[in-house]
Amino acid sequence: MRKSPHFMALGGIALSAGLIAAATTAAAAEPAPTLAPEQLQAMQRDLGLTPSEAEQLIEDENRARSLEKELRGDLGGKFGGAVFDSDTGELTVSVTDSDAVETVEDAGAEAEVVTYGQDNLDEIVDDLNSSAEEAGSGVTGWYSDVEADTVVMTVEKGAAATGKEFLADAGVDKDAVKVRQSAENPKTYADIVGGNAYYINGSSRCSVGFAVTTGFVTAGHCGSPGDSVQGADGGSGSFSGSVFPSRDMGYVSTSGWTPTSQVNDYSGGTVTVNGSSQAAVGSSICRSGSTTGWHCGTIQARNQTVRYPQGVVYGLTRTNVCAEPGDSGGSWVSGDQAQGVTSGGSGNCSSGGTTYYQEVNPILNQWGLTLA
Repeated sequence: MRKSPHFMALGGIALSAGLIAAATTAAAAEPAPTLAPEQLQAMQRDLGLTPSEAEQLIEDENRARSLEKELRGDLGGKFGGAVFDSDTGELTVSVTDSDAVETVEDAGAEAEVVTYGQDNLDEIVDDLNSSAEEAGSGVTGWYSDVEADTVVMTVEKGAAATGKEFLADAGVDKDAVKVRQSAENPKTYADIVGGNAYYINGSSRCSVGFAVTTGFVTAGHCGSPGDSVQGADGGSGSFSGSVFPSRDMGYVSTSGWTPTSQVNDYSGGTVTVNGSSQAAVGSSICRSGSTTGWHCGTIQARNQTVRYPQGVVYGLTRTNVCAEPGDSGGSWVSGDQAQGVTSGGSGNCSSGGTTYYQEVNPILNQWGLTLA
């Protein structure tokens, strides 16, 4: 996790070559977060970092987040996605036109010319989504892999032929899709409490995601509109909105609970959330859930389609963070920015696994909500 001299040199070049306005504007828009000691300790534990490396990683990711936002606007249709490298601290921006390389490099990022780019990969995902119900048994999902400039389809072992048959039937560009056999068998995590516990209809339990001014957001598969909600500390409410499958969005309106900007770090403290700016692929991310506590890892991909037994869910984010039943609906944070709520996954926190989260901003937009 040591930061390369190359990255620090790029930062110096950006400031001394007349790009101070852009750099300082980005820094002003997103000041470097100050994290709780418990959050830094969890990152050290799960990512194998020293204290100084954890702090440097947060600083690098904050810079990369601002830089990606800036270049996305500057490049327009030539922007092909971005990936953050936690080992070097560098942001690599994909472009679909070689004429855009200079713009990326002048801004202080690495540039890579790609064939498809994020928008085209996402179009392929959309095409597969439109035929998702026709995918054969053994096809577990698909997602855009911006770094590899391909769409990855995951299938159970021995089901590669089924995946390729589905690709042919869907009529997508087969050269842009890689079929990968995997031991993943994704399921949702609604059975036991996760995050700060709440109970649905006095029986099943899930996790609070993030407080909004009128309640909180969580996973949609945790409840249906009208279902009653009771908190362990006496607060009550009901599901005012729920989307599942297709998405995994839930909104609970509450009474008797005071909204805060805090997330339980399961080390006796809390983590403060200061916004919901989306972190780059490759960034570190931490998750809160009452079954397994606080765990950290890396964002691997976005726009993941998952075929749960209950139905297909689109637009999830893929991570290598572990989770277990009972962690559903819980909070995902990168730095001090809210990212999403736990949907489901495979594996556990003893052997490791893959976990997906529903991005938080689409939930807020769905019902016009505002983070506390």
